[in-house]
Order: sequence, then C-alpha cells, then structure tokens
Amino acid sequence: MTRGKRNQAPNLDVRLLREGIVESTHRVQAALCDCRGRVLSVAGNSETSTFIRSGLKPFQALAVITTGTLEHYNLNDRDLAIMCSSHQGRLEQVRQVFKILWRCDVDPSMLQCPTPPGKQSPLEYNCSGKHAGMLAVCKQRQWPTNSYLQYNHPIQKLILSQVAELMRIPPDELILAHDDCGAPTYFIQLGQIASLYAQLASGDNLAMERIIRAMTHHPTLVAGEGAFDTKLMQLTEGELVSKAGAEGIQCIGRVGAGLGMAIKVMDGAKRAKYAVAIQLLKQMGWITPSVAETLAESFMHFGDFKRLEVIGELSMVL
Repeated sequence: MTRGKRNQAPNLDVRLLREGIVESTHRVQAALCDCRGRVLSVAGNSETSTFIRSGLKPFQALAVITTGTLEHYNLNDRDLAIMCSSHQGRLEQVRQVFKILWRCDVDPSMLQCPTPPGKQSPLEYNCSGKHAGMLAVCKQRQWPTNSYLQYNHPIQKLILSQVAELMRIPPDELILAHDDCGAPTYFIQLGQIASLYAQLASGDNLAMERIIRAMTHHPTLVAGEGAFDTKLMQLTEGELVSKAGAEGIQCIGRVGAGLGMAIKVMDGAKRAKYAVAIQLLKQMGWITPSVAETLAESFMHFGDFKRLEVIGELSMVL
C-alpha cells in the first residue's frame, strides 16, 4: 500500500440531531482502495489500524472452497452465505448452520462459540456459521476438532496464510487477537481492509467469486431481515457486497469493479457506520438517490425528533 501524508484527509463526523440541535458526535475514518492496494480516496488516515472483526468472515470461508470441503460434503451457496454471516439466530439461519454440521457428521456440541444469553445452543450465536465452516474443513482434512480456535491449529494457519497472500505480506507480520466468538481476528490497516474487499469483489478469483455469489444471492442469511447488509445487497441486486463488523466496522465491495471501501467509527457506534456508508455510497455513485433515501429512512431517521447527519466526504488521493 502506498504510504505517506497523501493518504490522510479530514475525518468524517456523524451528528445525532434532536430537533435540529446536535446531541452527540461520532468521528469516522474511511478508505477506498483498488485490488492492487492503491488508496484512491480517504477520510481520516488509511493507515489507521483496527481489528477487522466480522469483516474477516468471507476470507475465513475461503478455506472451505480451496480445500475441496464444499464439494466433499455437497455444500452449496446457502451454506457459504451462512459461513460469512453475522446472523440474527432466526430459525432459518440456525437450521442452515445445523445442516452444515449434519452433512459433515459433526455434533453441534463441538461448536466453541458462546451460547447467546437467553438461548439454548451455540447454533444461535451470530458467528456459528463461521465456526461450522471451520469444523467442516477440520473434519474433511482429519484435523483435530477440539482445538480449532487456537492460533497454531492447521485451520487457523491456513486462513492466516490465505489472507496474508491476498495482502502480499508474510503471515508472521499479521497481528492476531481473539474475537468475541473465540476465533482469531486480525489487526490491520483500514486501507488493507478496503483492498481485501476490492479483491473479493473483483471477479478475478473463482473461489472469491463463489463467495460473492453466495452472499449477494442469499442476503437474508448473511445478516437478516431489516439488517443493513441484507437491505443494501437486496436493493443493489448483486452490484454491492456488504459485511458489517463489531466496533464500528463496515466493509463494502463493488462487484466486478475491483473497488473496496472500509469504514471505522472510532468510538465503535453502529449507527454511525451505516450513516457514513449511505453518504459515501451516494457520493461515489454506487447507489441511486432512491436507494440512498430508502436506506436513510431505516438507518438515519429515528422517529419525529431525531436524525443523523454526516459532515464531510471522501477526499481524492492525488
């Protein structure tokens, strides 16, 4: 990735207005990159490092395709979509995760993600699809299934090597930490996250193209009815792929164009990342004004008295 002050620009501000009066403000950074890692536009600093959180899931799912696990267990695009998901624990979604484990002859008790409060099974946890995919690869490769979340486990080493290859860096340069679900996540630059999504959406890799197809064809599995990722992919009809992460992470790729965008809300606020995504997608012409307004009604307007506004935009890198 190109380094230097030219990859910096003013931050974005998201303001919560109560009857027109500013009540709260969130600071946001964002980067737009191509699949070669070049920073094209930026707000804030493209070299700001952050945990990618659930934005990593499509790349963790790559292992299921590249190892032949998908074909070995006769898994399909719906299974891939739930592996990439941060789902809502709805019946359709939980059944899809169970189906993966059933086909692989893996008992659900082997899932090492938590059981959500008030729920009965780890199948209902929002990351259970990702964990099911990891277990499927372990079963197909005859790797240990009781330690699949450890950094030195073969499945985690495989995922690490594949992501590092996409980032064009040695695997030992990546900084790892455990996500809330127990699986490793990576601490990387905002521009690097954007470039990963540019590669994911470029159409130049058959495995990643399969993941894009799964996510855009089955958006209700990726998040759920009413969720931002699901609504954006439904409204753009396969032109955009979208994946949210915790602590203010939002990742979007423009399918077939080799362009990716990454957003980080510095205080982690979920509402701010959606407002910024709508603003920047409209600025870049990735969504129509009517789609922007539809999204804004759900994610920027909160009844009669409150709304969000975004101050600033992406600045071109010269």
